[in-house]
This record gives sequence, structure tokens and C-alpha cells, in this order.
Amino acid sequence: MRKNIFTPFLAFLISIASCSFISNDFDSNDKDELIIQLITYVLDEAHYLDVEIDDNFSEKVYNTFLENLDPYKRYFISSDINEFSKYKYEIDDYFKKPNSDFFELVYNRYSKRVSESKLIYEEILSSPFDFSKDEIFNLDTDKITYVENKIQLSERWRKILKIYLIENFHDEIEDDKTKYNDDNSFKIRSHDEIQKTLRKDLLQTMDDSYRFLQEELQRQDWFSVYINSFVSQYDPNTSYLDPETRERFDVDMSGNYAGIGARLQKKIDKVEITEVISGGPAWRENNLEKGDIILKVRQENQEEPVSILGMRLSEAVKLIKGEKGTKVYLTIKKVNGNISEISVKRDIVILEETYIKSSIVKKNNDNYGIINIPKFYIDFDNQDNRDAAKDLKIEVNRLKSEGVSGLVIDLRNNGGGSLKTVVDMAGLFIKSGPVVQVKYSDKEKQILSDKDRSISWEGPLVILVNEGSASASEILAAAMQDYKRAIIIGGNQTWGKGTVQNIFPLNRMVRGNTNGDLGALRYTTQKYYRINGGSVQLEGVKSDINVPYRYKYLDFGERDSKNPLQWDEIDKADYILWESNFNFDIAIQKSNERMSNNEYLRLVDDNAMWIKNIRDNKLVNLNYQVYKNQLEENSKKSEKFNALDEYSSNYKFKSLQYEIDLINNDSVLGVKRRRWHKSLNKDIYIDEALNVLSDLKSSLSME
Repeated sequence: MRKNIFTPFLAFLISIASCSFISNDFDSNDKDELIIQLITYVLDEAHYLDVEIDDNFSEKVYNTFLENLDPYKRYFISSDINEFSKYKYEIDDYFKKPNSDFFELVYNRYSKRVSESKLIYEEILSSPFDFSKDEIFNLDTDKITYVENKIQLSERWRKILKIYLIENFHDEIEDDKTKYNDDNSFKIRSHDEIQKTLRKDLLQTMDDSYRFLQEELQRQDWFSVYINSFVSQYDPNTSYLDPETRERFDVDMSGNYAGIGARLQKKIDKVEITEVISGGPAWRENNLEKGDIILKVRQENQEEPVSILGMRLSEAVKLIKGEKGTKVYLTIKKVNGNISEISVKRDIVILEETYIKSSIVKKNNDNYGIINIPKFYIDFDNQDNRDAAKDLKIEVNRLKSEGVSGLVIDLRNNGGGSLKTVVDMAGLFIKSGPVVQVKYSDKEKQILSDKDRSISWEGPLVILVNEGSASASEILAAAMQDYKRAIIIGGNQTWGKGTVQNIFPLNRMVRGNTNGDLGALRYTTQKYYRINGGSVQLEGVKSDINVPYRYKYLDFGERDSKNPLQWDEIDKADYILWESNFNFDIAIQKSNERMSNNEYLRLVDDNAMWIKNIRDNKLVNLNYQVYKNQLEENSKKSEKFNALDEYSSNYKFKSLQYEIDLINNDSVLGVKRRRWHKSLNKDIYIDEALNVLSDLKSSLSME
């Protein structure tokens, strides 16, 4: 949640902070020192945690900074680290009394080592690789140690470059075979010819990466890495946003410009897709998914792709964005390890697709409603504009008018939004009462309640969640679960983010600032709690019915991040359980029985374990024959999972009457809805949700 409802407190904090800084004369002429002063002050005064900045904290900052700069330890050598280590327990003092000696030493040495790396990779790529040599490389950065000298450093570079090369080497060999099978006149290249071409391509890729590291990334970028190595020790949701980062905060490729319609995030030196925007180009073409890694980008009029390995996110975004109607070609590494180039036609993502939408489906002569809520949106600047709570109420009333007997609320991959909105939403399904408890670390809890005694929907209710359901989604699911108002269907648990953040512009704290834009600090101010007193922090919301899914065994969520706030609990709020004749226990029992006998779900679970095993294997064999054998073995094992794509529930989903009228005049909307309905038909979560609604309705008739 990015909006804090306690704006009076925020205004008070700003005024106090401004006065304090002016009175304490924290207006250093050195911009770096000023930023450090401001950030440490705000964190000390307003962060949820009271963190002791001591030698232990200093060591964590030290390790994080070096890891962020050089995760694969291919730049620094042991002598560098020995020199840096004398500052390991001094960084805490440098933030209390600003001093940039440590940063300057590391930054200058890093710049020097990056410059030296160009000669290293150029020399390595000038000669062929021996793919018959038996050797491996461990990609687990926690197990990689710093080398002792430049000879060992060159050897590390050789293995890393060989990894990049061997993946493409196999693809090129197989591609030649395919072309020859299609056309016998095609001349298959020798392995030496293929490797020579690939080494030339890789050299260009490395030159591109080198250029970005040396020319595109400025000192301020590395200073931001340093500052974030400090602030991230508080919790994973606290971060410093330099001016450029603040502008692209919450970068998503939709809405305001022509793009592919995907949210991106930097993961060490790679760019990962964290969400495919509903209704956007990538969503329509259905060739990207959450977790995919973008390796290279090629323009429509460009023969060779540009590697975005090591490139900063803003530069990668610039390459992916472009004029509406043009195509961009992305080299993608899928979650299962497969690498391929796909094309996406750039377009403006229609905002309408970020809003709530619904559908009707018939099962056992009963109509049921499906409502998808992508996020908890609201316009704080204009309360008369659309917000998710208002839209949900309208959609529920529309479904009621068409005679539905039960509702499915789909919150999967909903990352949250407005706290006010989720409270209003919960009120649509209960008479009145508390929805969520919010607490600053040193203040009494505040209970946010629904005070409207009207109820929009009293019938059976199922809520769908997954590991991507976070923040406000978790509040709604938890409240409905605590009231025993709805059955929650999902994976093991939701994301587990039980905290609230503010974004604080640092310029507000310095009167007459002459240092330019100082950026902003995003920091955690509160924790929220369920009405039963428990937190969703780390633990998320546990599903009443746990359905296997493809990424069940992968690491997701707040619990898998560094320095998360811990789970705790407070006194529960006073609330009255929902009174109904629906038998939740019987419905849950029947669902578990169905799933235990479902061969498809067993296959889903097997697939999830297979994906985890592939992800967990950090050892890359650099002998081509062994590498090839492993790929072929994985390919054979994966064949049995092809049946997962053949699943269909054979329901007939349809739009509501008002939307059918709109589709008659909007063919694009019709295409989108047909695409959505087709995906619902292949969605076992939806299938099971409808089964549970049917069981709830049956349990009512048995009373």
C-alpha cells in the first residue's frame, strides 16, 4: 500500500522534521553528506523499527554493498577486500557523522576493476573454448569466494563467459539441424564455425555491457546502491529513491506510453518480469509470464540483439519501449530454463483492463459470478472518480440482477493498493465491524471498521488468492476468513506483507536547498494486523483449500527477502462471526477429497517439484556433451507435463448483458473478454471454486 491514510500525522512529521533540520543546521554543502543526514534522521525518527546503528549493523551494510556491486565476484580480488575490510565496522559511524571515505574507496576501485575487465574478456573471447573439458561452475553466489590474483580472476571470467556461450552453442546446432531438415540444400556449419560466430556475438554483448557500466552509470547510481545497502537493513520495503528512480518508481510498461505491458524488476544483473499487465500487448500475445528473464532486446530494423545483462533498469526499459505499432524482439529465459526469442507488438495498454471485470457461468443449472480485481485502485485527489470499492459494489449488483447464486472474488496476483478501499470492499459482505487493525510501533492500535450496516451480497462467497496476492489483498482475504464469511482457495499462503510504507521527498526537509533534487525515502511506518490479532507478515493468509500450482515449491514472498519485519500478534478486535447456514467444513472436506483423487493435480504437483529441482540446481556443466545430455534428459522428463496445457473445464463463461452491449460496438473489448473466458475455462482454481460454491449451496438445501 503506497498511500497512508494517516495524512495528519504525516503532515505533522514533515513540519517537525523541517524545523528540526533547519534548527540543527543540517544543510551541508556536500550533497552526499546531506542525503545521508536526512535519511538517517527520518529513519531514526519515523521508521517502524528502532534500529541500533552499531558495528553489527555496519558489517551487514558492508557485506550487502559488496554483494550488490559484484555478486559473482568477477571484479574485486582478495587484496581489494582486505583493504576494504578495515572499514567493515566503521560504516555505522560514517552514517552518524557523514563521511564518504569508504564509498569513495570502493567506487574508485570498482571503476578501475571494471576497466581492467575489458582486457580480460577480450583476451578470453579471442580464442576458442574447449567444450570437451570436464569442468563445472557453481552459480550460487553465496558459495563463490574472491580469487587471490588476476590469473584466477581471468579463469573465473573464462568460466562465466563459457556459460553464456554454451547455452547459445547448443541452440545454434539444433537450429542448423532444423533448417537442414526443412531444406536439404542448407549447409550445416561446423562446431568451430558456430563457436567463432558466437564468440564474436558475445564480444559485442560484453562491449555493450561494459559501455553501460562505464558510460551510462554515473557516480550517483553507485551512491544510491551504497545508500540502499544501508536503508535495506531496516526492512526489504525501505529504500532510497534517487531522482531518476523516483520518476520511474513503480515502472510499468502500460498506460502512459507504448510498451509491451509488463512490470519489470532488476534481480542482480538480470531483468525479470514480475507481472504481465492484463489487456496489454504481452497479455494479448500470451508469450510472457511472471518469472521470465529478459536477456536481450532487438529492434524491428535491427539484425543483432542487444544484451541487457548488467544494464540498469531504466536503460533496459528505454530499449523495450518504442513507437506504437512497432515490434520489439526479446530473448527470454523461461522459468523452466528454455531460451527463445519472441516478438511483441508495442501498444498503449488500455487502462480499463486494470479495473474490475466480471463474468457469469452456469453449473448444475445455477448461475455463478466471477469477479476479477486486479488491484485496489482509488483516486485520492478526486474522490468522485472510480475506485475499486465503488466498482465492486456496482458489479455485485449487476450479477445479482442476473440471478447468480454465488460469487468468486479473484485476488490472484493482486499486489494491493488503497487501505481505505479494502475496508470499503469488506463492508460489502458484512453488516458492520472491524476489518483491519493498524499500529505504529509506539502507539495504540487503530481499528479500521466498516460502519455501513448495508450488505451488498449475503450468498456463498469464495476468494481466490496465490503467492502474488499481497497487502490489501491479504487484508480482504484475512477479514473474510476471520469472519468465516468466505472460503479462501489458494496455494500454501499469500505474499506475507503486513507493513505500510510512506514515500517522503527529502527536499521538503531543507529550506533553501541548493543541492538540486535529493530524491525520496520510502520507509515502513506501520504494521497491520488481522482482526483476530495475528499478522500476515511473513506467514501471509493460509488457504482453507490448498490447490497445487506450478510454482508451489519456489521461494516467493516477504519471508524470502532479507531483513523482513517479524511476525507478531496483538489483542484481537471485537467482532461477531458471520451467521449463515452454509456448511464450510463439509465444502472444504469435499474439495480436499476431490483434489486427492485428481490425477491432473498430481501432475501439477510433480511439475512444481520438477521446476524447483531445475531452479535449485546451481551447477552448470561446461562439458558440451554432458550439458547436451542433461538438456535432453530434462526435455524428456518435461514431456509428461505437456498434458497440463490440455486442461479444460468445458464451462461456458459469458459477459454480463451491459458488457455484451458494449462489445457490440467495441470489437477489441470482445476479443479481450473471449481471451479471458478461455483462460477461465483452463483454470483449475476457477473450476474448484465453482465446485465449492455448488457444495455450499447444496449444504444450505440440506439444512
